Amino acid sequence: MEKPDLLKALPERLHHHAFTVRDQEVNRRFMEDVLGIPLVATWCERTFRREVGREVDYCHTFYALADGGALAFFQWADEEAWEHNRTIPQPSGTGAHIAFKVSRATLDEMEGRLKRAEVPHRLIDHGYCLSLYVHTPDLLRLEFTVDAPDAEAIAAMRLADAHSELTRWLAGDRRTNNDDRPH
Repeated sequence: MEKPDLLKALPERLHHHAFTVRDQEVNRRFMEDVLGIPLVATWCERTFRREVGREVDYCHTFYALADGGALAFFQWADEEAWEHNRTIPQPSGTGAHIAFKVSRATLDEMEGRLKRAEVPHRLIDHGYCLSLYVHTPDLLRLEFTVDAPDAEAIAAMRLADAHSELTRWLAGDRRTNNDDRPH
């Protein structure tokens, strides 16, 4: 058997593992109040979703892990978006996925490999990170992400307002708080 042509540098660590939830506050109480895992960022965003054919509001929260990774959760602002993005393998949508922190060189290498293999994928500049998304043959969504150069400053900003932003979003104020995301 021929030895496989492997990556020169493996992913460094889990960046985040994301799931969709119906109610961010119920989830926050469980994560923070019951388990004691801190909420460290709340991103309130709006994006065009192909699966529903329109802009969709969502709230994306992150709970800290000791190695710098996170458990992340999405709450969609409407039922149709929830149905398309709930935590089951989906051919489209953000639903559940596993994200790994990688270097820019590794991301570029992986993108080249995907192109050569003609595997569908996409790059998204979130402002706070650059992400490459791809599905496994069994529709598990994988994300490989490069943090922004000022990731520590961005994390400090989101830590300072994580609770107030979640409260605002849950109260119905759907303004985005991500001014760095290209539109």
